Amino acid sequence: MPAYDPTNIFARILRGEIPNKTVLETEHTLAFYDIAPKAPVHVLVIPKGAYVTYDDFAAHASEAEIVDFHRAVAHITRELGLDMETGQGFRAITNAGEHGLQEVPHFHLHILGGHPVGPLVAPF
Repeated sequence: MPAYDPTNIFARILRGEIPNKTVLETEHTLAFYDIAPKAPVHVLVIPKGAYVTYDDFAAHASEAEIVDFHRAVAHITRELGLDMETGQGFRAITNAGEHGLQEVPHFHLHILGGHPVGPLVAPF
């Protein structure tokens, strides 16, 4: 696992060095709108802890961080009308490492919705 880089853009957002359009902030999680949306609704959800990828987060985060993160995702999808109770669904994506095309080395989950989001991946 690569070492966490505290200068990455999400770490800087968490420190308040870069502004964001916050959707939800909890004790362990921050969610904000993506500055280059790929769907009518495109929210990034990040843990406040220094985790590089989803597997890093799943292996090393506390139970409180893990529960808070996933409950935040549920809250966001419900509040934005994307969950299956109030909307037509969404896609949740996380990229890890070089093959996963991860651009920012801080674990983050993309929530995309508001219209059909297309095929999951291109054929190889």
